[in-house]
Amino acid sequence: MVATYFPGRGTLFEETYLKGKAEGEAKGVLRVLEVRGLPVSDDVRERITSCTDLDRLADWLDRSGTVERTEDLFVGNPEISEDGPGNA
Repeated sequence: MVATYFPGRGTLFEETYLKGKAEGEAKGVLRVLEVRGLPVSDDVRERITSCTDLDRLADWLDRSGTVERTEDLFVGNPEISEDGPGNA
C-alpha cells in the first residue's frame, strides 16, 4: 500500500485518488507493451487493469520494457489467491 500524506487519509477522497493512480499505472503497462509490439490477450489485459496493488503495478511497469512475452510480467511474482485482497 502506498502511503499518502494529505488531508482526508482513509476517506473516499483518498480511495478515489489511489484508484485513479492504479488505473494510470495499468495504462502505462499496457502502453509500453503496445509500443513494443507485444500482443496482449484479453486475460492479460483484464489482469493488469483490475489490479489495485500499486507496488505490483510499478513492478509490472518496470518489467514491461524487457519481457519477451506479456505473460512473462507475472513470472516470479508472488500471487495472492484470486479471491483474496490485492489480487492481480
